Amino acid sequence: MTSNNPTLDDWKKLYALMVQVEALAPWDWMEEDDIFGFEMPGTGELGFISVMGMLGEHFSMAIYQGVKGLSGFWRMQELGPSLTPEFMLTVPQLQASFEDREEITKEDRAVIKQLGLKFRGAKAWPQFRSFRPGCFPWHIEKAEAEMLTCGLEQLLDVAPRFDDDPDLLVPTEDDDDYLVRAMEYGVWKDTTRHIERERAIPLHFMMNMQALNALKQAMPGRYTLEVDLFMMTTPVQEKRSERPYFPYVLMICDQKSGMILGTEMLQPLPTMDAMLEKVPALLARSMAGRFAPKEFVARDGFILMVLELLAKELGCKVKKSARLPAIDSARRELERFSF
Repeated sequence: MTSNNPTLDDWKKLYALMVQVEALAPWDWMEEDDIFGFEMPGTGELGFISVMGMLGEHFSMAIYQGVKGLSGFWRMQELGPSLTPEFMLTVPQLQASFEDREEITKEDRAVIKQLGLKFRGAKAWPQFRSFRPGCFPWHIEKAEAEMLTCGLEQLLDVAPRFDDDPDLLVPTEDDDDYLVRAMEYGVWKDTTRHIERERAIPLHFMMNMQALNALKQAMPGRYTLEVDLFMMTTPVQEKRSERPYFPYVLMICDQKSGMILGTEMLQPLPTMDAMLEKVPALLARSMAGRFAPKEFVARDGFILMVLELLAKELGCKVKKSARLPAIDSARRELERFSF
């Protein structure tokens, strides 16, 4: 085991806290959007706690990490039935849940056996997982175990008080104000923090200037190009000890012919942001010397923003469309062959 792994004492604390959470059953009165925060002592890292299980289907506690995690949580709430697994896997979070025995891996069982614990029944087996953007839910590391421990402790403090006082988690009339538990002089206290959702993508884009200049010289173009960046649904694990990730595909298609003009397979490593920062340069390189755009067509979000930046440099148009027939057809074929 490496130094990144939780110690046996870390695991002992976590499992003991989960026993207390199960006995408390906060999901009986807390809904998923009854969210509050806490600040990690020493690091100042913020976590935002959400309890799931009121419907009796999946009992768990999620810690959404930082402002990015909190923003992702509220975006998931807004998406509602339109929420996709792909989007959920881009939101940084930690989860402590109660699962059926069949969901518990041999690594989980090894820890449970070391601790001399026994669990029986449906949805009775504690499980701890780390969700990093673009990666497969994976076993937690030591720092993540410490954050989960802190979060579970704060849940055990706040949940009973919220049951007595439903206004506890609404410290002011401002929707961006949150109850945040913080340690002051060795004592945990309730504080109020104003935390606005992350609205801009703080990325430092890379650009291949040679490719961009070649594209400019080839303008005006004659191709209507559909462009998309999407996650593949089959995870890749390069080494058994490493966290699996979901590859992303950057694809360019000619809308008129349906032909695939360019594809790049990307890894969300070391971080999702590091991958996204490369996209403008990769697009310019894929098009340079081959096909100049008359118009870009994309759905929305990140790719649309990148294409608007490129179009401004190239002097071409950008169109937003929910349907990308050439891309969607190519994607179906790609996913069919990936299984």
